Amino acid sequence: MDSVEAVVIGAGVVGLAIARELALRGQETLILEAAPAPGSGASSRNSEVIHAGLYYPQGSLKARLCIAGRDRLYEFCRDRGVPHRQLGKLIVAGRGEIPVLERLARNAQASGVGLEWLDAAALRTLEPELECGAALHSPLSGIVDAHAFMQALLAEAESHGATLVCRSEVTRIVPGSAGIEIGVNGAPPALRVRRLINSAGVQAPAVARLIEGFPPELIPRAHLSKGNYFSLRGAAPFRRLIYPIPEPGGLGIHLTLDLAGRARFGPDVEPVAACDFSVDPGRSQSFYAAVRRYWPALAEGALEPAYAGIRARIYAPMQAPADFRVEGATHHGVAGLVNLFGIESPGLTASLALASEAVARIS
Repeated sequence: MDSVEAVVIGAGVVGLAIARELALRGQETLILEAAPAPGSGASSRNSEVIHAGLYYPQGSLKARLCIAGRDRLYEFCRDRGVPHRQLGKLIVAGRGEIPVLERLARNAQASGVGLEWLDAAALRTLEPELECGAALHSPLSGIVDAHAFMQALLAEAESHGATLVCRSEVTRIVPGSAGIEIGVNGAPPALRVRRLINSAGVQAPAVARLIEGFPPELIPRAHLSKGNYFSLRGAAPFRRLIYPIPEPGGLGIHLTLDLAGRARFGPDVEPVAACDFSVDPGRSQSFYAAVRRYWPALAEGALEPAYAGIRARIYAPMQAPADFRVEGATHHGVAGLVNLFGIESPGLTASLALASEAVARIS
């Protein structure tokens, strides 16, 4: 039986960040990815936004790791030439939504996230096309080329000895006194590891159910939530990210810009039973209605289907959002194992901090 120091299951942005962290610490690391290429799931099907950390409850893992990860992500991108831009973000509210905006501002202040309050007149000087009663300006928000970021993480991990193996679906996990044995693609276990990190994103609960003898009550149920995006035909009249007041299950259909200045809207919230990345053109009508609440001039026919992603959620649509779960042996009793559950947004922003958190919890 072959042996290796550490295995990371999942080559999304968080898995790659964890592999890099392990490799930088001198750990012989193998990354197992079921898909044909790294980063082909949620990590490449999101808004590519660098979040400031204003939405998450004070003291939560999401708040702490988003803020720490944001600063580390900007530094990483600057040092390694990863394309990114600190555009800033406007969270806009209609006159009836201003109390919600005030609560967001208080929550951000409690977490140490600086924001600027803008009335309607001040907002029009920044973005004349917007129509709302007030807004919060988040200067620390930005965008990043997620693909380039993942390529940089992988390159750095590999330069320190990590190895990526794609088309390698983990199908059996057997903990034992000599380590954790792993079987891939239906074969009997042929690999023994001292440290195993389950960073499989949407599939993390399913991977945890493969661990023989693992307490089933410690595995959360996955609730698949699809997020659809529509792109804007032509140029956008905005220079910043534009977000509405958060809605149940998401941050609302917002406008994001890519590094070339092209605009897209999304994601919405669509509960699904299985991973499906097609975009129904008929959903555009709800997008027009949502966007025209803050950009009334959006022309009919200006939106076209772009792409969709699946969120790694561990809570039902009408439940309060769950925090990140990064659980080591002190939680579940399996030496050398760390499970990461519910790593949805702001997982991209928090990825470098999540990596440090996960590695710190390996026994």
